[in-house]
Amino acid sequence: MKQNEHNHDQYELATFGGGCFWCTEAIFKRIKGVISIKPGYAGGVIVNPTYNQVSTGKTGYVESIQIKFDSQIISFAHLLDIFWATHDPTTLNRQGADIGTQYASVIFYHTQEQKESAEKSKSDLEESGKLKDKIVTRIIPFKNFYPAESYHQNYYENFKNTNAYCSLVIDPKIDKLIKQFNDDLKEEYK
Repeated sequence: MKQNEHNHDQYELATFGGGCFWCTEAIFKRIKGVISIKPGYAGGVIVNPTYNQVSTGKTGYVESIQIKFDSQIISFAHLLDIFWATHDPTTLNRQGADIGTQYASVIFYHTQEQKESAEKSKSDLEESGKLKDKIVTRIIPFKNFYPAESYHQNYYENFKNTNAYCSLVIDPKIDKLIKQFNDDLKEEYK
């Protein structure tokens, strides 16, 4: 196998809800081993939800990201380390000023192995004493995911110079990512 070729059998999916999907997409797209990332909606009941429907908080959907990653470069467990560190898993249905069930902290596991890894990771973090409050992140089975509308895709990269939300909310999260996980960043983001 050539150095730049990848074995597609080692690609896995991870689906996380950690507040606004603009934030989580901007964070995880910078990580080595992430092949692709899509912001969207996970966990609800209606087919093809829209942003306006999800924003009501009545659909059961969570603003989420779906990550395709190369497990030979980054493990699911390490993605969880980044997930925990780049949002507040102790606030119920809220991240900063973003309030509602659509901003819940959720790990949607795709396999039994992911479930066990997520539960262990959550338990280890709770026992570490690093957080002053109890973790409210739900760990639930993946059932569906719908990509968000096109204007939500790559939002931070497209609007970071024109949208105050990007500089006030996303920039500090990326700064934290750089400080804590610099070795995990793709070269173009260092």
